[in-house]
Amino acid sequence: MYGLLRCPLALLPALWSLLHLPAEGRQYSLDDEHPHACPDYKRYSTYQHRPFSEGPMGLPYQRPSELCRTFSSPLVEKVIKEVTDRMVDKDLARLFENAFPNTLDTTVRWHVDGTNRHTELKRSLGELDSGKWVGPQSFVVTGDINAEWLRDSTNQLLQYQLLAKSDPAIFNLILGAINTQAEYVNESPYCNAFQPPAPSKLSATQNGQDDYVHPTYEPSFVFECKYELDSLANFLALGNTFYNHTKSLDFLTPRWYQALETVLLVLDQQSQPTYDPDTSRYTRNTYSFSRNTNQGTETLPLSGVGNPLNSGTGLIRSAFRPSDDATILGFYIPANAMMAVELKKLSEILRTTKNQALAQDLETRAQAINDGIWKYGVVNRDGSRVFAYEVDGYGGQVLMDDANVPSLLALPMLGFVDNDDEVYQNTRKLLLSKASNPYYLEGISFHGIGGPHVGPEYAWPMSLLVQAMTSDDDKEIMDCVNLVLKASPLGLVHESVNVNRIEDYTRSWFAWANSVFAQTILDLAKRKPHLLFGLDAEPYIIE
Repeated sequence: MYGLLRCPLALLPALWSLLHLPAEGRQYSLDDEHPHACPDYKRYSTYQHRPFSEGPMGLPYQRPSELCRTFSSPLVEKVIKEVTDRMVDKDLARLFENAFPNTLDTTVRWHVDGTNRHTELKRSLGELDSGKWVGPQSFVVTGDINAEWLRDSTNQLLQYQLLAKSDPAIFNLILGAINTQAEYVNESPYCNAFQPPAPSKLSATQNGQDDYVHPTYEPSFVFECKYELDSLANFLALGNTFYNHTKSLDFLTPRWYQALETVLLVLDQQSQPTYDPDTSRYTRNTYSFSRNTNQGTETLPLSGVGNPLNSGTGLIRSAFRPSDDATILGFYIPANAMMAVELKKLSEILRTTKNQALAQDLETRAQAINDGIWKYGVVNRDGSRVFAYEVDGYGGQVLMDDANVPSLLALPMLGFVDNDDEVYQNTRKLLLSKASNPYYLEGISFHGIGGPHVGPEYAWPMSLLVQAMTSDDDKEIMDCVNLVLKASPLGLVHESVNVNRIEDYTRSWFAWANSVFAQTILDLAKRKPHLLFGLDAEPYIIE
């Protein structure tokens, strides 16, 4: 097997037992019993491994040895074979072969199927907290950082949601991810990234920053505590998408309902204005964040509370963007759009459980946010109505887009508007132009939307993939896909690429970007199969 290191004799019995586990149940933690048996994938991903693809790029095979994969699914392997066998471009096929399973191969650091009740932990927590960590649990890291982001993990698992109905192991993995996210939200709803769960026995790591945050959090539980509205929207999306593909209500546990109640409390707190509308008195926000840093995007102005926001907008504040950069104006429109969509979807799910009062509450909240976006988040630009990136309710607006999803470019993918919506199409033209979007970057080697997170020279392949999935134009789609392919000589999709020097990139291993690439290929296989499989090809659809 390619990439399998020579193994000390003492480890052979353990590896032999792993080899003979059923494929769908095989999990391996690089931090567990035999840390030296498998290579560090962060380093492994920076080297090329045989066999190379048969296309002109000769892309390497970057999957770890089967024994070193953190989760396995026979159905995933079946999809890889069925798609790649039909793909005309063998370099593109290799990139899909590496990217589609990357989250399963490398980032499932801990998963239990729910048969272990963690009784020792239960006794230590006491009766009031006896529901914690019960049932399937899954800890999914972002890649080269040993922490779980709510947003990243939801998107990393997205392409596997299609398989959950047919594959019990995938079903259980995603159900575990929902349960684990619920625990994170219950404990620290204002935080974006989390440490390994206590039952996993995995070591926590520190982010090395000097932060002052309110509400306070436990560092052994939280990796970083930037309040991002999209993190909470992604928590809801994980469950909504699971239900959409499986029709299972297994995720609606008491702990999940408690997490939903916690989300709604945060929405109430973050819909409050900076000044009381009746008395005009300043009211300090529930959440504040200050970091000792020389980067303005890493902290909030006005002693950590952010710039003032108006009352009566129906919008929800977000202190940070999905890039983890601070918002300039706190009403971040893409996250509000996502939250409105997910609340509406969840209301429809809860109506099937006869929970009519809660379902109506969610629908009302969704409509208020939706109305606020169309009233305050749509602005005039050179005679055309466009979506603003951020607003403050006073008339202030930020016109731009960032590569990270949710973004304005991704609004149709989020389900907020159709591709042909006039305001979206106006906005799309603005976003994909260097003249109107300060973070649309062009160079001699690469182009696309970037963002302040990695600076003004690096565009993100993710933005090109979103552009492809929100386009119906064959040439535009393949131009985007082929440019991402060109920027992936190591056989994996990077976080960002220098627009003037394509071999200069950030993060060789970034599972979210690989998942978005896989989602793009599966979207095209279904929607435009001729682009991948040749003229008159039949669609490839995962039922």
